Amino acid sequence: MSTATPTDTPAAPAIESARLAHFPVALFSTVMGSAGLAIAWQKAGHLLGWPAVVGQALTLLATGLFVLITLLYALKLSRHPEAVAAERRHPVRMNFFPTFSIGILLLAIAWYGVAPEVARWLWAIGAVLHLGFTLMAMNSWIHHTHYEVTHLNPAWFIPVVGNIIVPVIGVHVAPPEVSWFFFSIGLVFWMVLMAIVMYRLFFHAPLALRLTPTLFILLAPPSVGFIAYLNLTGELDAFARVLYYTALFLAMLLASNALRFFRVPFFVSAWAYSFPLAALSIATLRMAEATGLDGLRWLGAALVVLTTAVIAFLMLRTLHAITAGAICQPE
Repeated sequence: MSTATPTDTPAAPAIESARLAHFPVALFSTVMGSAGLAIAWQKAGHLLGWPAVVGQALTLLATGLFVLITLLYALKLSRHPEAVAAERRHPVRMNFFPTFSIGILLLAIAWYGVAPEVARWLWAIGAVLHLGFTLMAMNSWIHHTHYEVTHLNPAWFIPVVGNIIVPVIGVHVAPPEVSWFFFSIGLVFWMVLMAIVMYRLFFHAPLALRLTPTLFILLAPPSVGFIAYLNLTGELDAFARVLYYTALFLAMLLASNALRFFRVPFFVSAWAYSFPLAALSIATLRMAEATGLDGLRWLGAALVVLTTAVIAFLMLRTLHAITAGAICQPE
């Protein structure tokens, strides 16, 4: 007969509570990736004639993910506010809080074609929240006492560059000056942070293995910037081309290092591959539409297929990690 007592092993509720305390805010990046893929398929359906039902199904998936992760993180906030505060002070994790507002903005874009009034409210909530996250992050950077240059990584783009997403449908649901306001914030501080991030990558120690996938975030600002700028101006001018071809070059640079990324073990940060690839896919399809070039049309199609495969792989690896208890653990 076993002599174990309740104090010999932790109770299941205690284990679950401990895991909840380590539920990462970075999981909102799964919403960004799935919503970005939904928008990419919607664009592919419009331009290439691909099945519209795929984009609709992915929109529902992204919405369900957002609701589930929001509820779990709200539960964490109510039961473990000190853990949320610790994430808020962390030099890397704090930059993932705006993935919540970016997720809302991307859902607004994904729903705009079928539920414009819902999209309008989502956009307004997402824009206000993201401006708040931007101010919070920049105040933290300016008035810090603990940041060092080695803390810097491409995830720092998320709080400020996420503002570039606002004009994508902002031009349809709000006065144009509102969209120009957000676009200006994102564009200017993308350039500022790009210089600092490159300095850190060139002259300091390599990124930690866990943060290596965040290099793909470099793709997002010029890709989304290109889409937003086209929506704001309505024409493919020289600056729009600079934005798109900057994104294309960065994609080539990352592709030339593909073996390095294949060797990185799976972390939640691997979801940093997802949205930037989706953004580049959408930008390429928009570029193909604007130029009429078949080569760009084929490239856009290939990128959508690649992004779909990458996100499907990330979903499977994430589900496996959840069932194996490898997520929601202290680092």
